[in-house]
Amino acid sequence: MNSPVVQRIGLLGGSFDPIHEAHVALARTARDHLGLESVHFIPAAEPWQRRPLTATAEQRAEMVALAIAGEPNLVLNRMEIDRGGPSYTIDTLRALAGPTGTSLAGASRYVWILGADQLANFCTWKDWQDIVALAELAVAARPGTRPDPPPPLRDALARLERTLHRLPMPEMAISSSAIRDRLSRGEPVDGLVSPAVLRYIRQHRLYQA
Repeated sequence: MNSPVVQRIGLLGGSFDPIHEAHVALARTARDHLGLESVHFIPAAEPWQRRPLTATAEQRAEMVALAIAGEPNLVLNRMEIDRGGPSYTIDTLRALAGPTGTSLAGASRYVWILGADQLANFCTWKDWQDIVALAELAVAARPGTRPDPPPPLRDALARLERTLHRLPMPEMAISSSAIRDRLSRGEPVDGLVSPAVLRYIRQHRLYQA
């Protein structure tokens, strides 16, 4: 009996309040640079390290779907929203990967994609050592933050003989908080979010003062 072909799947979690063009560029870069079968966008139900969100979980999921429509192998994954409650990366990985870092069918391995700003505080995440054991990590630079692991993470990666993948993506000075602030002041955000997402924001009157 032949062994199943192992697929590498990228996972990109976040609040996506709202999703913006840098999120999509990050997923494309990871997909193409690492040869991933697909990249799953996983909107958080309740991000535990963030202030309360502005858009509802359903609105954020709908904006993700609009932003990635027609993008090859970029998909919306609702598992954290459907699970509800505080969203911890380790819970999501355990549900997907099982205890050994492969899917229950043995056919998928996972790459958690993040920005350098998230990497800097990675060791504050719940059970971060288990995250490193269950998934590869891929990081892109963010303005003002180098994609270098903090020492405890660097040591954990070395013990596990894991590579920290650095994604060749130009730094994009775009953030959801800046977009929300611009929208609250009535300023344009063209080019920062996709036209479909911007239409959705205006239709639902999101992020207004």
